[in-house]
Amino acid sequence: MPTTTAHPFDDLKTRLQGDFLTDNTHRTLYATDASAYREMPAAVAIPQTIDDLKTLIAFAREHKTSLIPRTGGTSLAGQVVGSGIVVDVSKHFTKILEINPEERWVRVQPGVIRDELNQALKPYGLYFGPETSTANRAMIGGMVGNNSCGSNSVVYRATREHTISVKALLADGSEVEFGDMSGWEFTKAVGEASRRNGSATLADKILLTTNEILTNQANQAEIRRNFPKRTIERRNTGYALDEVLEMEPFTPAGPPFNLAKFIAGSEGTLCFLTEIKLNIVPLPPKESGLVCVHCHSIDESLRATLVALKYKPYAVELIDDIILERADTNPEQRKNSFFVQKTPTDHFPIILVVDLSRDTRAEIEQLAAQMEAEMRAAGMGYHFPLLFGEDTKKIWTLRKAGLGLLGNLPGDAKAVAVIEDTAVDVHDLPDYIREFNEILTKHKMHSVHYAHAGSGELHLRPIINLKTEEGHRQYRMIAEEIATLVKKYDGSLSGEHGDGRLRGEFIPKMVGAHNYELMRTIKHTWDPNGIFNPGKVVETPPMDTFLRYEAGQQTPAFQTYFRYKDQTILQHAEQCNGSGDCRKTEASGGTMCPSYMATRNEKDSTRARANILREMLTHSPKENRFDHEEIKEVYDLCLSCKGCKNECPSNVDVSKLKAEFLQHYYDEHGIPIRSRLIANFARLSGLASLVPWAWNGVLGTPALRRIANRTIGFHPDRTMPLMGKTTVTSWFKSRPTPQRRDGFESREVGQILLFMDEFTNFNDVEVGQKAIQLFERLGYTVVIPEHGESGRAALSKGMLKYAKTLAERNVRALKDVITADTPLVGLEPSAILTFRDEYPDLVGESLMEDAKRIAEHTLTFEEFFARELEAGRISPEQFTDETRLIKLHGHCQQKAVSSLVPSKKALSLPKNYTVQLIPSGCCGMAGSFGYEAEHYDVSMKIGELVLFPTVRQQPEAVIIAAAGTSCRHQIHDGTGRKSKHPAEILFDALK
Repeated sequence: MPTTTAHPFDDLKTRLQGDFLTDNTHRTLYATDASAYREMPAAVAIPQTIDDLKTLIAFAREHKTSLIPRTGGTSLAGQVVGSGIVVDVSKHFTKILEINPEERWVRVQPGVIRDELNQALKPYGLYFGPETSTANRAMIGGMVGNNSCGSNSVVYRATREHTISVKALLADGSEVEFGDMSGWEFTKAVGEASRRNGSATLADKILLTTNEILTNQANQAEIRRNFPKRTIERRNTGYALDEVLEMEPFTPAGPPFNLAKFIAGSEGTLCFLTEIKLNIVPLPPKESGLVCVHCHSIDESLRATLVALKYKPYAVELIDDIILERADTNPEQRKNSFFVQKTPTDHFPIILVVDLSRDTRAEIEQLAAQMEAEMRAAGMGYHFPLLFGEDTKKIWTLRKAGLGLLGNLPGDAKAVAVIEDTAVDVHDLPDYIREFNEILTKHKMHSVHYAHAGSGELHLRPIINLKTEEGHRQYRMIAEEIATLVKKYDGSLSGEHGDGRLRGEFIPKMVGAHNYELMRTIKHTWDPNGIFNPGKVVETPPMDTFLRYEAGQQTPAFQTYFRYKDQTILQHAEQCNGSGDCRKTEASGGTMCPSYMATRNEKDSTRARANILREMLTHSPKENRFDHEEIKEVYDLCLSCKGCKNECPSNVDVSKLKAEFLQHYYDEHGIPIRSRLIANFARLSGLASLVPWAWNGVLGTPALRRIANRTIGFHPDRTMPLMGKTTVTSWFKSRPTPQRRDGFESREVGQILLFMDEFTNFNDVEVGQKAIQLFERLGYTVVIPEHGESGRAALSKGMLKYAKTLAERNVRALKDVITADTPLVGLEPSAILTFRDEYPDLVGESLMEDAKRIAEHTLTFEEFFARELEAGRISPEQFTDETRLIKLHGHCQQKAVSSLVPSKKALSLPKNYTVQLIPSGCCGMAGSFGYEAEHYDVSMKIGELVLFPTVRQQPEAVIIAAAGTSCRHQIHDGTGRKSKHPAEILFDALK
């Protein structure tokens, strides 16, 4: 029999403590970053230890493959895209190793997230300055690799300036540490290295080559002549030979020689970082004040920038009209645009955000007034709101969302990262941008402008359709012409995003052929076998190869069960540009993405789900392009929490995509029995409600429940919801006519049409009863109109055909009775919000307008209460004077489709009730997800991130509030505490 030769990867996998992944799914997910590039890697490694990294380096050297270092994967120039082994250190290399507040430094591993580092430093009154727009998921290793800057670089400059030393592995696997060396120490080290001759180490050779290059007078002259102007704060073009040339001993009285600063900006092409020592600085001033200068044009805003810089701001950031227009279509960012005042001609303005942070508000107000007066005198700006406190966070959130917002442009044409990172001297910026836009106008193109005006760098993204031949031509043409323009101004083609495979091709043009050859020498010396991230910075392939979209690529017309407005489902998935907002952790707050927060696996991120669907729908050879196990695998841990619908700047609704995929997958393979049982929850509950004692006898007895759970496919440790002794609807119909008593004026305030969802009706009967009694005692007439189940359970399992039937039945039943005066009010957020969220996109065309009208007049219990409070029909005097503290856990779909503001208003009705939001994301239950055996552990891990520990810390007197039935069940199972629906809390608080 023939023998089978083992693949070298098989042996490598056994020698690593971490994971080594060669399956098609993981390789596909790591084939892209946040750039326009796509290339399938050979494998993905998730190392746990430095020994793992050494093993990978030895393997790469022996087998002539390459290693691609990766942290958050948010690079914009294709830095972490390649055909080698992607080495993801974001999961295990995440330790803050040492904080030295006295000497103001910190040692970290490369996977430490920038914002989380600053949370750890804050108690010491210290801070790591450089701040990228991705700071809540960007990692220090990536920031060093790209020499990242950020909004505040006018004060803190770039990561290079804060890099004290690094520990790294060289291409031969040796461990090194690079830090400050005086000129004398450097000269001595070079002498010792040269004396070792044949026994010289790789570190010796690096020192010798560096010395040979930089002591050469001709090289010095070429570097000083052809590198970008040193007045440009952001210079990331190629390797930083201009930086080390200014150090001792090459420049007497210069700063100490330090190869760590040379490594900053080298994009993982020279060595593999294992530890980074950073300079830290005192926290910024206590008072943050932002002047939002409203300008009529880009040119006006750039001239205003020069005025703003006179006032020593901490940042001067630009947000253009296109971004503000996109923000107006995004539910979350629309709230953050509250300060925007359109021009007299009803256009969105160009906003210049000037950060005048100082120690006192009075000082900021004085500076702001002086700056405004100077600008107005020069004819710059028409509106100058000055914002403080929590409002400043909203503005920075809007600014940082710029990249993601650009992803939700409708259609195939997108704002493409191709010339978005150019930097010039800030005094040259108005003229440079004028010429830049003249070039675009010549080619009948236009661009988005945003970001770092104060540092001479605007992120400029032309709108290009890369699926067309013309788009590919424009991509190269605009890159070439703008590179020529940047050279004219002695600018830097990369300011902060790096060269990668996008700009590497143009480095000879930017620094000259002589200096480019010096860079090639540097690369070959450090990495003689080319194992570290080849094809980046030097010897890059043409910038228009390996693009994510092929020229002439077609977008198929898919027959879908949901509507996707003016898009196809593929275009909706393509809105994800890879910015990685879904990779933030629980420390950053928010909901998206709960499974990623629990596992820290790229596969479980929202980005991965959009990517895998895009890949399969684009490249599948099957007639049913949804019929792929890869999609099923990646969507498995999606909780359908809806966090992405709200928090993703590009509004990629993965919950909707998951439901769509599942129905198409079922069309091919049939519906699993467990999914059918869950989707038919209301029908089964209706039967069980006839004999509640039998249901409760089985599921209320632990031993029997465990057997029943295993039979269904639920986890044996999960408790199950029990049946009420009656249903809410039966109780409502059979009770006597309600009397308004207990000192309340007998008055008719209004009528409420109450949607009695299936969960409240059968399981949470007491919640329904108390809600009805609460409304009636406040003077409302409650009517439960004829309607069917919400269809939430069917939607959660992707049974869209069945859900559509239920939705259409409800729309027909309610379309003539739901109005602005008689809204539909619901108690269970997941059920009532289906009317607002899924129904309009699911029902047939003939019912679409009716569904939209019902959606406009559908309210959660809390929204209704808050509205009635504002109208004066409910008052605090009707409630107790008792003092209580409420800890509120928000339901995911409320946060995504509605808001927690009404919840806080409603629960704050009793004048001595204090409501505090628990900073939790998803509870982890998410309907049936937390019941299912294979998902139970992840469900509980999600609960343990924030929710469970917070609840456990509360004294018994503290009320735990949770509107969702799943949330209350999860809190019970995870902590043993009983939580209450807001309706119960308010009923109990009635006088």
